[in-house]
Amino acid sequence: MSGKGAPQTTGPVDATGLDVVVIAGMWHEVITDGLIAGSQRALEEAGATSRLVRVPGSFELPVVAKAALEAGADAVVALGVIIRGGTPHFEFVSSAATDGLTRVALDTGKPVGFGVLTLDDEAQGIARAGLPGSIEDKGFEAADAAIRTALVLRGLRQA
Repeated sequence: MSGKGAPQTTGPVDATGLDVVVIAGMWHEVITDGLIAGSQRALEEAGATSRLVRVPGSFELPVVAKAALEAGADAVVALGVIIRGGTPHFEFVSSAATDGLTRVALDTGKPVGFGVLTLDDEAQGIARAGLPGSIEDKGFEAADAAIRTALVLRGLRQA
């Protein structure tokens, strides 16, 4: 699993006053719902204000993330599930979502929590979705990274 070497956080974080938009694709509902639940748990525990926006799929995440950040959100958490099939479509969508979300973060100067799972099969997604029996909670991790980065940026801007 990719969780090897994951950073150990330094405990809870206070994200009171941060406005975070969680943007989630609609594909692979069970896995996506697990990612959403994990991200919402992280945001609630940190005291951030959040809302959920659904988009058709992972390809649409970057444009909606950009719109949310330009509308005033302090950070976004992008959640999606892309499962490899028998055509190159997987590579195109994975690349577009990853490159697009990176560009959004750089262009806006605001964090994008990356919770887009690129998988060979559904079992890998179940293992990472924070569901009962999962070994990772990528939704929680993506939201935690977004709020911690937003707080770092806030501190740099106030310095």
